[in-house]
Amino acid sequence: MNKTVKIYVGLLIVLFIGFAIIEFSKETPIDWSKTYRETDKIPYGTFVLYDQLPTIFPESDIEDIRVSPFEYFDEYFNWSDSTYSIFGSYLHIDEYAQIDEVSAQELLDFASHGNDVFISTSYPPQRFYDSLHLDVRNRYDIKGSAEFGFTNPELKIDSITIEKGLSNIYFSKLDSSITTVLGYQKFDSVKRINFVKIEHGYGNIYLHLQPIVFTNYHLLKKDNKKYAAAALSYLYDDTIFYDYHSKIGQDLGTSPLRFILSKPALRAAWYLGLMSLVLFIIFNAKRKQRIVEVIKPLENTTVAFTKTIGNLYYETKDHNNLIDKKITYFLEYIRRIYYLDTQLLDEKFRKNLSVKSGKDKEITKKLIDLIVYLKAKPVCTEADLLNLNNTIEDFYKA
Repeated sequence: MNKTVKIYVGLLIVLFIGFAIIEFSKETPIDWSKTYRETDKIPYGTFVLYDQLPTIFPESDIEDIRVSPFEYFDEYFNWSDSTYSIFGSYLHIDEYAQIDEVSAQELLDFASHGNDVFISTSYPPQRFYDSLHLDVRNRYDIKGSAEFGFTNPELKIDSITIEKGLSNIYFSKLDSSITTVLGYQKFDSVKRINFVKIEHGYGNIYLHLQPIVFTNYHLLKKDNKKYAAAALSYLYDDTIFYDYHSKIGQDLGTSPLRFILSKPALRAAWYLGLMSLVLFIIFNAKRKQRIVEVIKPLENTTVAFTKTIGNLYYETKDHNNLIDKKITYFLEYIRRIYYLDTQLLDEKFRKNLSVKSGKDKEITKKLIDLIVYLKAKPVCTEADLLNLNNTIEDFYKA
């Protein structure tokens, strides 16, 4: 190992130690991402709720759904008698209800057979809007805190006030013949509906527009857990089918490095290794690269040649010859670029050239008419040559 390599290795070791000391000495920042994942203990995860489900539903079995609702419930549907072999309540909590159209219809069918569907989300599945005759609206003028409460007088004591993570999304349209209003939210003394029960077939669908109340931060703050418990108390003590599927693997993605990039320490080591490799390549390339010989490019004499030929024709005053060559060159350009036959320069040719070239019809007509005129003229003047040249240039620039 030569002296230069030793210096590089020493610098890398010092850099790695310094980076490690900085990483371990600083505090881990709080992650305020709204993940709603059952495994996340960050403020807006749902670890606490998921952990307390057996306490909230002491007589129920908690079944995790790790596939789409359609894949799960379709397995238990008996096509012979059009019934489900399982009964219970489906529970889904997320900022965006990432439920596909087929699964949304499956949930509607599941509810219509005497089961309950409870979804707490700011944006319900699109299929629900038409099937349940509802609509939601979002007002972005949020100021301060909001009060969440229930219409049931017995649950009045379970009202709470929340300050963080709010959204002012509410039901703007409901079908009163099948809907029962269960709860509201109040921003600046303006009360709007955010929790409803909708009868569907022999079952019920519960839609709640503030999933933030079920997150770790709010369940552990003050006595806010009473609101979540009261909201879920509308569900029977049957089996709880908890939707686990839509949250699995979202943070990891599909990258081969997803595990390394998901861990701060491994991610830092990976980037440090890449940076070290790049520095090593740069320094070695600078030291070992051979001198590149400067090769003088060949001189372009085309312009000089063109000027010489042009001066020759101009001095001889052979305007007919120059005009003929300019017309021949222009028509060759038309054939090569626009694939048009230039033997007959009639009205049809002018229209085709205007369409294919995208040039103005008047400019195209002027040029073609001039070419036809000059080709028929026995003796052309210098003014004719200048006029043709300017007209062709106008066509190119148009």
